[in-house]
Amino acid sequence: MRAREAGVVVGRLPAGQFNAITDVAGVRVGHATVRRGDTVRTGVTAILPHAGNLFREKVPGAVFVGNGFGKLIGSTQVEELGEIETPILLTSTLNVWRVADALVDWMLALPGNENVRSINPVVGETNDGRLNDIRGRHVGREDVFAALRSAAGGKVEEGAVGAGTGTIAFGWKGGIGTASRVAGGWTVGVLVASNYGGQLRINGQAAVSRDEAGEGSVMVVIATDAPVDARNLKRMGMRAMMGIGRTGSSGSNGSGDYGIAFSTSRGKGALPNDDVSPLFEAVIEATEEAVLNSLFKAETTEGNGRRVEAMPLPKK
Repeated sequence: MRAREAGVVVGRLPAGQFNAITDVAGVRVGHATVRRGDTVRTGVTAILPHAGNLFREKVPGAVFVGNGFGKLIGSTQVEELGEIETPILLTSTLNVWRVADALVDWMLALPGNENVRSINPVVGETNDGRLNDIRGRHVGREDVFAALRSAAGGKVEEGAVGAGTGTIAFGWKGGIGTASRVAGGWTVGVLVASNYGGQLRINGQAAVSRDEAGEGSVMVVIATDAPVDARNLKRMGMRAMMGIGRTGSSGSNGSGDYGIAFSTSRGKGALPNDDVSPLFEAVIEATEEAVLNSLFKAETTEGNGRRVEAMPLPKK
């Protein structure tokens, strides 16, 4: 069950229809889960800002680096130009280059891109090497294409799927989680891949953690339909780290913590600074709840000679 189904309601703002990143109109999510034998527990997750050709219809975007111990492909061009021109893919650490290569193939093959000579793929990662044979680099081109083809709106599959198949958070089985908020007439949606540690907190109350060392990573993807420019999208990415902090993250040296934010509103005047505070609050709340959903929906997983238990759910 999800956090709310277990009686855990985070914050004060209302959630969207699906309480997911897909509550932002046009946003789609797809997964490819790779499980083979006793050692392969990995995958890829795709977040598409819209259904069209992203290279031809780029969206405003930004990256905020909470802690840069990670391999986020494409971040420097996003930082420089303030635009995202491909789907955002999440995967396992040593697969980022394979996934980026496949994403470039996908983009070059789209109608209208026949003469394109430069693509900036955006691919983030978490290290699933405890439950997965990470050195085998088992995510391939067809897995990437499968995640992209399966991307859809509506309810989002959570837990040990896609990029969250082999992740661990607070010593419990982590994974993919998502949530949304409605604020100031706009919608903010968040998707996380949780793979970090610290002292787990649920709505401010300490919960049982099995890993307080804090090593690992967390990727946070933030979507909004508000007309927000790249500068304020980066500020929204920073608020995602506040949401991560509210879950009890220790922000350790070895944790790659990133916020990737985009707006689906193109060609409209940007909101002034004075109007973005409700969006900041929405990001914080949705990020916190998305992490809890990643834990609540994950199932006990065995792989690579280890067994990681699902977190015991709190009683209502």
